[in-house]
Amino acid sequence: MKRRASIKTLGYMGMWAVALGACSFPAHAADAQPRSLLLPGLAVQEAPRAAIPPRDPSEITPATRAAIDRGLQFLVRSQNRDGSWRTNGSAGGYPVAMTSLAGIALLSGGNTPTQGPYARNVSSAITYLLKSARSDGLIAQIEEETHCMHGHGFATLFLALCYGMEEDPQRLAQIRTVLQRAVELTGASQSAAGGWLYTPDAQSDEGSVTVTQVQALRACRNVGIAVPKRVIDNAMNYLKNSANADGGIRYQVTDTGPSRPAITAAAVVCWFSAGEYENKDAKKALDFVQKALSPAQHDASQYFGHYFYAQFYMSQAMYLHGEKSWQSYYPLMRDTLVGLQSSDGSWDGDHVGTTYGTAVALTILQLPYKNLTIMQR
Repeated sequence: MKRRASIKTLGYMGMWAVALGACSFPAHAADAQPRSLLLPGLAVQEAPRAAIPPRDPSEITPATRAAIDRGLQFLVRSQNRDGSWRTNGSAGGYPVAMTSLAGIALLSGGNTPTQGPYARNVSSAITYLLKSARSDGLIAQIEEETHCMHGHGFATLFLALCYGMEEDPQRLAQIRTVLQRAVELTGASQSAAGGWLYTPDAQSDEGSVTVTQVQALRACRNVGIAVPKRVIDNAMNYLKNSANADGGIRYQVTDTGPSRPAITAAAVVCWFSAGEYENKDAKKALDFVQKALSPAQHDASQYFGHYFYAQFYMSQAMYLHGEKSWQSYYPLMRDTLVGLQSSDGSWDGDHVGTTYGTAVALTILQLPYKNLTIMQR
């Protein structure tokens, strides 16, 4: 299996060209209109060519394609005028987190800020997040200040994924400034143990917030934003020190509780994102989640109420681990999600709401299109 270089060993600018070159988008239909070939002294009309529809990857069945289309249409219908999305769950709107996750779902379908049927929606999401960015580096709205670091991580990830796709130089510079400040804020907010908690000044940590920061930092590194090596080293040590004997990751490094399958799946993605495929802790964690998390058991108690969250990261772990793992996972996950979709095209995820559930489900279903640079093997 081809392995990516470690986030801890590559130069800070080295992945910029790689990230751009690895990004792929579905081919569009060929132009069916005749074109003029200008030869010396003679204009010749080329014969019209039949339009060739883009081909889906082999894993994408007709039912899957239809579910994806309905889901994307639901997201687009539910976007607010200011470019944001909000959740309709009981815990609050979380506009920065929801906008970022919905934006990632659109990127997964091959949309960019300037291309694709939903380019305008992606661009509007970028605008909203740029307006949500503060001078101290935090990306958040006032209403989510007490629980903002998840959203900050997702927003940083989304903007980093968009960075190489933006064509306006002025806007590109604005995104870069926001990303640089976001990385500085993340580094300054890291706890002594190497993790992160819900607010920048918490000086504490827990696993789910920590993995959002690690993946965001990786995405920033991919596009040439300087990320201090010590921040990554400390974060990876945090995950290692949070492991139980069974290979699973507990909620907090100081916790003595049980392994959390959802957080463990997210930790595996962090190890793989750091290029540590052969890390013994990553292998034990992967073995743990492969036994604990079945896509078909979406009501199982082992999810601690976080089925969509767990599969969001489990799907990435299986994809990054290689084709054999992916093919054993995706068909079952795909068919389970298609069966869970509501008639309006949405998924209600983990009681957080339909924006969250739909964004997560679409990101999972569209992984075979290979449109996210963070997900290059």
